[in-house]
Amino acid sequence: MRRTLPGRTDHVVVVGAGLAGLSAALHLLGAGRRVTVVERDAVPGGRAGRLDVGGYRIDTGPTVLTMPDIADEAFAAVGDSLRGRVELTALVPAYRACFADGSALDVHTGAEAMAAEVERFAGPGEAAGYLRLRRWLEKLHRAQMRRFIDANFDSPLNLLNTDLARLAALGGFGRLDARIGRFLGDERLRRVFTFQSLYAGVPPARALAAYAVIAYMDTVAGVYFPRGGMHALPRAMADAAADAGADLRYGQEVTRLERSGSRITAVVTDRDRLPCDAVVLTPDLPVAYRLLGRRPRRPLRLRHAPSAVVLHAGTDRTWPQLAHHTISFGAAWHSTFTELTRAGRLMSDPSLLITRPTATDPGLAPPGRHLHYILAPCPNTDIGPDATAWRELGPRYRQTLLRELERRGLDGIEAAVEEECLVTPATWQAQGHAAGTPFSAAHTFGQTGPFRPRNLVRGTENAVLAGCGTTPGVGVPTVLLSGKLAAARITGLPGPSPARSHPSPAHVKETPV
Repeated sequence: MRRTLPGRTDHVVVVGAGLAGLSAALHLLGAGRRVTVVERDAVPGGRAGRLDVGGYRIDTGPTVLTMPDIADEAFAAVGDSLRGRVELTALVPAYRACFADGSALDVHTGAEAMAAEVERFAGPGEAAGYLRLRRWLEKLHRAQMRRFIDANFDSPLNLLNTDLARLAALGGFGRLDARIGRFLGDERLRRVFTFQSLYAGVPPARALAAYAVIAYMDTVAGVYFPRGGMHALPRAMADAAADAGADLRYGQEVTRLERSGSRITAVVTDRDRLPCDAVVLTPDLPVAYRLLGRRPRRPLRLRHAPSAVVLHAGTDRTWPQLAHHTISFGAAWHSTFTELTRAGRLMSDPSLLITRPTATDPGLAPPGRHLHYILAPCPNTDIGPDATAWRELGPRYRQTLLRELERRGLDGIEAAVEEECLVTPATWQAQGHAAGTPFSAAHTFGQTGPFRPRNLVRGTENAVLAGCGTTPGVGVPTVLLSGKLAAARITGLPGPSPARSHPSPAHVKETPV
């Protein structure tokens, strides 16, 4: 049994209506707590926000949805369901990977379809290796989910369980790149199953092999898209919370927390004073610690993940070679990670994620128009250009990216842009994200599991943290779990772990893109 908050917890104030806060709110409501959610923006979503520009409905945050059963679990806590609120499309392919040599690979989540595609791409030996890799990924996921991902930690001793031995036997404490190389010899294929570690903030050559579980989420469990865009998910969660009795207060900035000794007695906003028995704080760690007036002692300073430049572009045309999600790899690979995580330089030969949501939901743009999101990883402001530098650098880098996309076959993209929004580390920093990155603390060994900033803060007995900076970490599934784990600290009810890795066919349609 993990530690829970002492004393009364009848009324909980959740600060932030992002995915973590809404997940916490739903789990708390399901356990019979009275819940007030306070959000500084006018709408729910947090980082999963929405921008409406010239008839284009732009998702400003995550674009990839995996493991939707974790979201469904939050809805189920209040007797609701994801399928009753959101229409999901299973993306076929989940991704398209395009390489500098002109080759391309469609990433399918079905074993047979993907094995056939790998055989076409790289031959029967690699297809056999893929099937072995898939079985390994499935075992890795089973070994990690219940005890390491969907779990609160009170100390490193909580790691000592039978699943730790299983994870070690699977090679989870080796290096990601080397482990994937045991299954796949083709360097291009290895990229498809290791690039995800970048968003965890660690190059594949240095990341723990355990982080291949992210590749499991993408390439085995499946990638989905909600009708109405990713912002439809927090909208639906907020509606479910309101229907279950939550008091949602938008457009209110939390200014301070009132305390009596070690307990928070009220959350004070720029409009209201909200007495409470417990608090869930979901802002980025520096903001949460400032509100608490306490910062945990760590032997080393937190290391942050790389950031990203995102160009949201509404265009009057599209390009048939683009799937819903397309990864455009540069020729460089290992040097790219050195630039991003050590040298603090922009990628000299960038690998880019291009998302075309209108491939699946044309209603996100005016008739005959298209949306494209171009995401380019970049150094965070701790090691790269600072926020001030980005104000001048941002427009120049936009031009660099568009020229590179033209060179890679997206002819006429710059002239096709009608509406746009450019997001840089300066944007993220202005929103309160440490080091100008939306990916928070990197998932190094010393910042993972029980070594990651805990969701309880010493010296405050009735506050819990949630969000990507705390347990279990970065990504939509894990942020949703962070809300569930925060609620468990208050209620003592862990809740069931997801039984399935993908939603039932009753509420998912498959659409080739």
